[in-house]
Amino acid sequence: MSVLLDVQNVTKRFGGVVANEEVSLTVKRGEIAGLIGPNGSGKTTLFGSIAGAHAVDGGDILFEGRSIRHLRSAPIARRGLLRTYQQTRIYDDMTCTENMAISAREAQGGLLSLLRPVPRATNARAGDLLGFVGLYEKRDDRAGSLSFGQQKLLEFAMALMNEPKLLLLDEPTAGINPTLINGLIDRLRRANTELGVTLLVIEHNMRVIMNLAHRITCLAHGRVLAEGVPEEVRNDKRVLDAYLGVA
Repeated sequence: MSVLLDVQNVTKRFGGVVANEEVSLTVKRGEIAGLIGPNGSGKTTLFGSIAGAHAVDGGDILFEGRSIRHLRSAPIARRGLLRTYQQTRIYDDMTCTENMAISAREAQGGLLSLLRPVPRATNARAGDLLGFVGLYEKRDDRAGSLSFGQQKLLEFAMALMNEPKLLLLDEPTAGINPTLINGLIDRLRRANTELGVTLLVIEHNMRVIMNLAHRITCLAHGRVLAEGVPEEVRNDKRVLDAYLGVA
């Protein structure tokens, strides 16, 4: 598999705090990569750097072989790299179908496109993807009436509307009822295998990430601590010490 995302020695500081220090990782096209680490290890900051939320202070970020370190979120998204958040970003007062449509319109034409009728193909794709995540029967319900787990599924479907090449998922199972987690994992796998979406996933649930990811990178104190296939990372003493708080 070719390299889709190449993070090269990225450093990010906030004042005197170094959130990421010379972090390097790769994500290959077609895989599910995992990113783990204790709270405060710099995972979400790294996601922000990759997705264009803030500029980096050193290093480079290549997407499909081209540097994106100086780009902001919108042009990066148009290239096919999107992210989700720990807390969902949906439009509570709109229906699920309207959320899907506005997600596609924002990516394609900005706010002026909101004045145009929704294309029939967009509505059809919205229905298909709501069915894919198990929300088709909720398509006419207000998004704010959904459970938190269903809202996360809606946000996932909204991201899929834009046919991302790479999707960054920030703790997709956080706050979800345990009975829904297996269904979400199945949909992530299907998005990868059936829709061809490469995934980079931050996840604190070790059972989830060890069973979902093909390769895992572990951060600690803003630096890469370990990387490898799940079994290697699971048995790495440095990773165990980082999570258990051992010096």
